[in-house]
Amino acid sequence: MTGNLSFISLVISASVVVQLVLLLLLAASIGSWAIILRKRRVLKKAVSGSDSFESSFWSGGDLTSIYRDISRGGEPPSDMAGVFEAGFRAFKRLAEQPGLSPGQVVEGAQRAMRVAQMREMDRLEHNLSTLATVGSTSPYVGLFGTGVGWDSRAFMISSIARSNCGSPPSTIRAGSSTTSMSG
Repeated sequence: MTGNLSFISLVISASVVVQLVLLLLLAASIGSWAIILRKRRVLKKAVSGSDSFESSFWSGGDLTSIYRDISRGGEPPSDMAGVFEAGFRAFKRLAEQPGLSPGQVVEGAQRAMRVAQMREMDRLEHNLSTLATVGSTSPYVGLFGTGVGWDSRAFMISSIARSNCGSPPSTIRAGSSTTSMSG
């Protein structure tokens, strides 16, 4: 190895396994940042939409007109507006059915709202498990790459020492065997 210790030269001179580990960690990092930035945008939009819905809901306006405004939008409502829309739609549909008690109508609307809430939670939590997996496994993948790198360097130094001295120094042998067992 020459005296050049730039990052690029270290990566190029590394073993294939270490290069693959670095590539895997780079891909995981890029993927994680893409998820994080997308999640930030989705959460920001959800907070903004929920704030807007809450201000119109608590303004004391007619619930039917709020429902019409939400239903008129081009895309299906999300955040709190979507939960309200699902509950109000179910309430209207069930209230028009003969023979249902008011308790059954309210129970049906609550059930529709719970389903809409769960869908919204699924939408907001999408890819969080991927972030958790990458975040919890990346240190171990990096440690594996470090162990392989140290082991290959120790083997190389041991080979050089063996060719110069006849047998590798005991400290190199001990370090090489310890790294091999832990990697």
